[in-house]
Amino acid sequence: MNTKGPAPELDADANPASAARAIVLRQLTNSPKSRLQLSQKLAERNIPQDVAEAVLDRFEEVKLIDDAEFAQLWVRSRSMSKSLARGALQRELAEKGIDPELAQAALEQIDDDTERGQAKSLVQRKIRVSLELSDRTERDKYTRRWVAMLARKGFNPSLAYQVVGEAIDESLEEH
Repeated sequence: MNTKGPAPELDADANPASAARAIVLRQLTNSPKSRLQLSQKLAERNIPQDVAEAVLDRFEEVKLIDDAEFAQLWVRSRSMSKSLARGALQRELAEKGIDPELAQAALEQIDDDTERGQAKSLVQRKIRVSLELSDRTERDKYTRRWVAMLARKGFNPSLAYQVVGEAIDESLEEH
């Protein structure tokens, strides 16, 4: 049996500012969050908007909420773990409420060579498990499939076609 009573944000008599601080701290403990994400979480918990804004402003003042730092971390993490290109990362940052200028600064971590290398690596992994590509029909089918995969990850279509073609050609030369 729980003898401590309900959590502050669940107690109808709790101070909304205390409840908001508890919610934000718990959210930030789990993983970094943007201000918009935290604002949405507070709204879900029925924290009055003026209280939420005041709490979020204070957390920004003490640098516990920093959208620029969040964007940098997000781009680094998602680029490495998911091999996402700048286009996909830019969309994700926009969904998280990151200012376009902050997003652009974070995306500068990824240069053209890095993005090209990621695309090539993704396609090469697929080639290793694919059927014989010397048949023109098979080559076209896999080209479409792998270009679509790269497009879903935010890669530019011209880069995707170029990388896929090069990877297939290299694979055929090896065999």
